[in-house]
Amino acid sequence: MKFTDEVNWELSDFMVAAGLLFGTSLLCELVMRTIQRKRMRLVLCFSLVLVFLIIWAELAVGIFGTPISGH
Repeated sequence: MKFTDEVNWELSDFMVAAGLLFGTSLLCELVMRTIQRKRMRLVLCFSLVLVFLIIWAELAVGIFGTPISGH
């Protein structure tokens, strides 16, 4: 928003983004501390990041057209 007028984020958008980033990183840290098998850690963390990216994309552009996209 500082460099272009094409982005119009409100405070709630920043709070949701921070919550998603914090929640994903916290869950991945929990997986790394509790799961002993390396392959399972990798699979779970990859799954968490994938879910994060899908939710982020849905909130950003509404690729699936769900009600949370705001469109």
